[in-house]
This record gives sequence, C-alpha cells and structure tokens, in this order.
Amino acid sequence: MVAAGMRAVDGWLAWTVVDSGRPLDALRQELLDRAVATAVVEEPEEDTLELRVHERLREARRRADERHPEEFSVRELLSLWGAKGRGDQISRIEADLANHGLVTSPSFRKVTLDATVRLVVAAGDTDDDVTVQPGLPAPALDEDDADDDPIGLTVGNLPSALGGLRSVAPNATFDEAITKMLLNDFSQLAVLNGPRNLRGAVTWKSIAHARHADSRANLSDAIDEDAVAVRYDKELIDVLPDLQRIGFVFVRDQENVVAGIVTTADVVQAYGEMAMPFFQIGELDRSLRRIISRNLDLDQVAVRCNRRVRSYDELSMGEYQRVLEDPAVWTRLGWPLDRITFIDRLDEIRNIRNDVMHFNPDPPPAGTIEKLRKLNSLLRQYGDLG
Repeated sequence: MVAAGMRAVDGWLAWTVVDSGRPLDALRQELLDRAVATAVVEEPEEDTLELRVHERLREARRRADERHPEEFSVRELLSLWGAKGRGDQISRIEADLANHGLVTSPSFRKVTLDATVRLVVAAGDTDDDVTVQPGLPAPALDEDDADDDPIGLTVGNLPSALGGLRSVAPNATFDEAITKMLLNDFSQLAVLNGPRNLRGAVTWKSIAHARHADSRANLSDAIDEDAVAVRYDKELIDVLPDLQRIGFVFVRDQENVVAGIVTTADVVQAYGEMAMPFFQIGELDRSLRRIISRNLDLDQVAVRCNRRVRSYDELSMGEYQRVLEDPAVWTRLGWPLDRITFIDRLDEIRNIRNDVMHFNPDPPPAGTIEKLRKLNSLLRQYGDLG
C-alpha cells in the first residue's frame, strides 16, 4: 500500500517478473489454461465443468479488464457451477473466482439470490479506494475490511435491503410524503438530499408530532434525524439494537448509495424462516434416536456405523440412515412402509440438514418445511410400532 500510494493493491497485478516485466497475474492465467487443457485431455468427461467454468471466467476477466464487467443474479452465477444455493460449493466458487483475479460487487455471499452482482477485478474496481500523497503512509484499513467473511446473516441477505427505496426530498410537502406512504403501505420514508446523503426519515409518528406541535409545520419539521443507514454487508445481529430502538434502518449498497430499508418485521420473518427448519430437524433427530434406541442396543448400532458408539446421542443423521436402511433392522421395526422410499426421503432430509446446520443464508428450497413436517408426522404415527 505504501509503495503504490493507495489503500489496496492486488499483488498479482502489482508484482512483475524482472526479466520480462510481465505481472504475476499473466503467468497465473497461462498456468490455469495449461492445467485445464491437460485435465480435459486426460479426463474429458469429468472435466467438462471445469473447462466450462474456466472459459466463462476468462471471458469475464477480459470484460472486467475493459471496464465492462458482466452482470449476473447471484442465482445465475451459482448455476455456472451447477449449484442452486450457497452451500458446500462456496469455497470452490470463491477459489475459482480468485484464480481469475475476480470478485463480485457486491459480495455474492452478502446479498439475496436474486440480487445483481458484477464480476470485477479484485481490489481494482471499488469505489472506496483511497489515494494518498506519495511519501505519506496509507490510511489504515477499517476493522470491517480485515475480515469480511460473514458469520451469520448480513443485512444484505434480506430481500428488502437492496430492493429499491422510496424517498422524498427535504423540501417535499406533507401531501407528497403521505401519498407515497399510503400508496405503498409504508410506515416511513427516507429523506434524501442526493442518493448518498441521508437527512433522516419521516414516519407517521414524526408527522403526527410535527403537526400537533404546529398546524402550519412543514415536512422538514417532521424529519427524524435519528434514522441510521448501515452497509449491506454488516452483520444483521449487530443491527438489532438500532432496529429495537427505531424500528427500521436504511441500507447502503457497495457504492454507498442509500438503496433499501430493513424493518423489524423483515428481521422477524428472516429469523423465523431460519428457525423453522431447526425445530423440525430437532424433532426428527429425537424421533429417529428414540426409535433406534428402542429397537437396537449400542453394540448393534456400532456394527452398522463401523465405529465405537458410547451413546445414542452421538449418532449423526447419516448414521440414522445407515442403521435404518439395513433390511434386518427394517424388518424388526415392523412398519408397513417401503424401506427404499423412506430411506430416499431421509437422504434428502440429511442434505437439507447439512445446509441448515451450516447456517446457509439462502432460504430452504420450496417444499423443504413441508417435507420435514410430513416425515415427522409419519414418525409420530409409526414410531411406536415394533
């Protein structure tokens, strides 16, 4: 940073080979081309996906270098790898992007699946690079920049966060503000003096207070300056105190534009959608453990799990599946059900459980909750047999 006189520089582009003057990034691209070509010759069927991803990202990198970055929805971007959500492939996706010197703007981890992102050159197409005078130390990075890998939900993972914003100017009239609020069933509006300059908010409460205090008040008298705007990549849990105090926060996008709003109702819905699969999976885990413990002793379970088992509480969802798919165990249960069909559904649930327990920010696929409910209902009906 000091050598370049700016906030951040991508070392792949900054460092060059002495003899040729070529940046390390160019050598990396040559290595990727050779590696993929060799892999396809040796294993043509297995490496079709790798070749397709490589060619697609190479073209995206060319367009990013020309300052015409490609745009995708997050869902479209993930589909390049055959992924439907940000589950266990996310590390590979980030590695492939990094190998081509690309990142998404905004971060594809921190927005919804239907949000639009651009593929840009890493550390080379941001709006918050800060230049400094030669010879002066570069500004320190913000703490948030040191580790922007999300632990849980971010503000941007909520659909309304970057979904467009209704606003009024500071010199608007009460009639304009009230009409917009009524037409859109809003309880508040942002007051903006330009897309990045938040002056505050007007709410039904602030309008009532202003008019009660002075029947001739203007809209500017009803602006609540306590309204806050947070970045889209801020951890949602860190915003809860402001939501509790105010009831809403405005959201800034990657270009610092005030682009959306998150309300208490949005957060309740988001955490509710995350909590329901936990509750259903918890009930399923307890039911399967109880069924196995009533029909098999630990030694019999250990043989089928191929490891020492000291307690039924140690069993994983995959081990429940291995135990129950044994025809001898199934016969012992005495259930008038088809074993293969049941195990297929349990395998689906096992994959769902992995996504849920790894705090995947994406909503569960359509029908997930219903599948969990129906399997739990079936176990309640047949669990006491045998």
